Amino acid sequence: MAANNESEFTGHIGPVSAPDDVLRVEHITKHFGPTVALRDINLHLRKGEVLGLLGDNGAGKSTLLKIMNGFQPADSGKMWLRGEPFEPKSVEDARQHGIDMVFQDLALVDQLTVYENFYLKREPRSKPFGLVNKRKMKKDARAVLDQIGINIPRIDVPVARLSGGQRQAIAVARSVNSHSDILFLDEVLAAMGAKEGAMILDLVSKIKEEGETSIIMILHNYAHVFAACDRVSMIQNGLITLDKETKDTSADELNELVVEEYRRARQVLAAEAA
Repeated sequence: MAANNESEFTGHIGPVSAPDDVLRVEHITKHFGPTVALRDINLHLRKGEVLGLLGDNGAGKSTLLKIMNGFQPADSGKMWLRGEPFEPKSVEDARQHGIDMVFQDLALVDQLTVYENFYLKREPRSKPFGLVNKRKMKKDARAVLDQIGINIPRIDVPVARLSGGQRQAIAVARSVNSHSDILFLDEVLAAMGAKEGAMILDLVSKIKEEGETSIIMILHNYAHVFAACDRVSMIQNGLITLDKETKDTSADELNELVVEEYRRARQVLAAEAA
């Protein structure tokens, strides 16, 4: 990571907003000891939009999403949800307000079946004794998976037996089925082959077509950005340095930002070694 010198970055994007924002953060900062993870983040998300979030490893992408979904607090800054001030106290609090997140590790239990993972910690129970209603779990899980076009032949097998793409799809579908209207996807396409990646991109497209769910995806592959996202933001050195509609940018522009970041980092290293 480059030295924490704000003067190194001149392309800082200031506060932004739009009439149809469902989520907006301004001046978010986060430190981990002496390390500055986020120094002054301004970001917004419109209703029904898919926003691609880019940046080098350690740029602060996952930290930002974890702050917005209540996993950890910001040191400073403000957040608005559907126009109202919002400060999630926990992940569950964020879920109650319609925000859910699919983490890199998916939070799936390998030994449990597809339908059990689908309703993990949200199991429907039968009255009057409060027993877990597995029949309903199977029926509803199958209906939701079929509705959004996820091809899982059997839902009574452990998820450990499924492909990476199928596992990712189950994690995404579970969040969608929780009736969240804001969804964060943390590198769900990482280390995935073209066929499995296409499965997830198709799922995102179907969610987008419905127009009810707003999505932020952390991505590294520019092809995925232009295939799935309406808009793209880039975090560099704890700042948003680019925020554009995907139709108004290009892979060359995105790549040049990254190349310039490495140039600055090398200059800092050379100065430190001198």
